Amino acid sequence: MSALSRPEKPAGPLRRLLDRLSTSQDDLHSAELRQDAEDAGCVKIGECGDRQVVKVTGTLRTVTLRPRAGVPALEAELFDGTAALDVVWLGRRSIVGVEPGRRLIASGRISMSHGRRVLFNPKYELRPLGQE
Repeated sequence: MSALSRPEKPAGPLRRLLDRLSTSQDDLHSAELRQDAEDAGCVKIGECGDRQVVKVTGTLRTVTLRPRAGVPALEAELFDGTAALDVVWLGRRSIVGVEPGRRLIASGRISMSHGRRVLFNPKYELRPLGQE
């Protein structure tokens, strides 16, 4: 019986421990973010389609000030373990608490720009620092 045709068995505590020890930090962080999104009742970014109204959660990887058409725009990359999403606040130079490494929940309508998912001027909620 090959490994591919073997039925999936529930992993025991030893198997889970060995899997955790042999997994990279990035993979562990991604799995934690995916679980957090599921627990919060949010849509996974990797499953979001164009023009879909969504509620997503994740960690901010980068936060930059990048003008768009002469208007200041604060841009942040939100990652939830499945994919990344650009969150853009038009007319804002900064928002207190929006910084790399911070977790947040954002909701609004997804659009596609240059092949990337973008969420303009979303409703957002910063996650408490104690939960990170």
